[in-house]
Parts: sequence; C-alpha cells; structure tokens
Amino acid sequence: MLRCTLFPFITPDRGLALSRPCGYAKAMNKILVSACLMGHAVRYDGQSKPLAHPAIGRWIEEGRLVTICPEMSAGMPVPRPPAEIEGGATGEDVLAGRARVVDITGGDVTEEFGQAAENALALATETGCRYALLIDGSPSCGSGFVYDGTFSGHRQAGNGVTAALLKKAGIAVYSDREVEQLVAGLAADEADHAA
Repeated sequence: MLRCTLFPFITPDRGLALSRPCGYAKAMNKILVSACLMGHAVRYDGQSKPLAHPAIGRWIEEGRLVTICPEMSAGMPVPRPPAEIEGGATGEDVLAGRARVVDITGGDVTEEFGQAAENALALATETGCRYALLIDGSPSCGSGFVYDGTFSGHRQAGNGVTAALLKKAGIAVYSDREVEQLVAGLAADEADHAA
C-alpha cells in the first residue's frame, strides 16, 4: 500500500483527485520525502530522524510534501533487521541484478527493496514530484552514501535502491544534508517557469 500525505476529494466533474491545500499553485513542484524525516517512527530500529529546517514547515503549508517510507510501502515491518547492499555495491547494481540487499541475519531482501523503489517511483509520478528529499545512508534512500554491506558502520559513496531508481527516472534527489541545495534548486526552477 502506498502512503502519502494527500487526501482524496471529489472534483467538479465527480471524479476523484488528490487534495490541494490552500494556496496550491499548479506550477508548484512537489517533493517526495522520506517518512522518517517527517517524524514517523518507520526506520528499521523503530525510530524516526525528524528533520528540523525552516523550509520543511513552509513546504508543509504549501502542500509540497508527499511522504513515503519505501520499505513500509513494500510490506516490510517496523522494527526489522538492518539491511545493507552486499559487496560494496550500490543501488544501481541492485537494479541491474548485479548485487543483493541482505539483512544482518543473512536474509535476502532484494525483492522487497526493489518493490519499495518501484512504489516510491509510482507515488512520485502519480503526485507530480520532480524532487525527492531522502534520508542518507539507507539501502533504499541513501543518495550521498550507503553502508558497504559488512554491517561494520563503514560508509561508501553511492545511492540506495530507491534513490537510484528515482534518479534514473529524472527526479532530482537530495539527502537530508542538502536541504539548502534543494531550496535553491526549487527557487531557480520556479523562477525559470515564471519567466
């Protein structure tokens, strides 16, 4: 099941659409955001990683944010064993079938992470998200770094499975450490469209 922060409403022609908060503008760019960054306790350890930044409150008021936990959308429980992409590989390798995602018990969760990525892309497409703000380090959402598959805490540059698929589809992906860059990217994009 896909989870997002939008609500259905009946359109004038009696169709069903997603809610548009007050002040909604058709040209407004939507942002797909990791649910853990919005304070939802959906991480593998049952925790959240709320992101405190003034832009978040503004984007909530503007109705820009579409929230998803990719893993939960694929039916993975909370809590769940931590998982990493094996062999020092990346999300692109998983999508190409060259690597697996395994949990700390040795269980293969590649299929679940692939489904999670597909669900996130489907929701982003359905809701018009051109941007994504994702938690870094995750085997799903990492976009600056992921862990190397040894469960030793060693980081490496690379994308998680969801971030890799979103980037492949042309969605601009930012990590939770890149909010200022996302603010600047949105402003530049909307200034170009207003001109």
